[in-house]
Amino acid sequence: MFKKYSKFCALVLVGIFSLFVTTASAIDLDEATRTVVVDSSGNTTVLSPEQVKRGKRLFNATCGACHLGGITKTNPNVGLDPEALSLATPRRDNIDALVDYIKNPTTYDGLDSIAEVHLSIRSADIYPRMRSLTDEDLYAIAGHIMLSPRILTEKWGGGKIYY
Repeated sequence: MFKKYSKFCALVLVGIFSLFVTTASAIDLDEATRTVVVDSSGNTTVLSPEQVKRGKRLFNATCGACHLGGITKTNPNVGLDPEALSLATPRRDNIDALVDYIKNPTTYDGLDSIAEVHLSIRSADIYPRMRSLTDEDLYAIAGHIMLSPRILTEKWGGGKIYY
């Protein structure tokens, strides 16, 4: 009886702790940290704490298998770090460009579609996780990608060194 009770109590405590830690980390980010570039003109927006939390959750559930920590497991030479995103053609270093990429992924040089092998809205029949994502979800995921280098610094996109 004691063994079952102690496992239950431990599970409840871990659940409560993770709830408070997750909530606190998104809220603790100041406005300057949550400010990200929206478009190629340099316009910015401040992500809400809810968008930050939602973007992280959706990224981990949808993209995290191949992009853990901002790396690209299938091609370690191309990550989700700011430098790699800015050198892509077209540039992918803003929210609108990342949303466009998630909808219509192309090779790094922008010449060929890779919708058949990369998660995207166009390949929702191949990757069922993409079926239920809304534009708001894609915006939150892109926000997470833009925000992560500020939080994780060089670990985001750092590859095998960190992950």
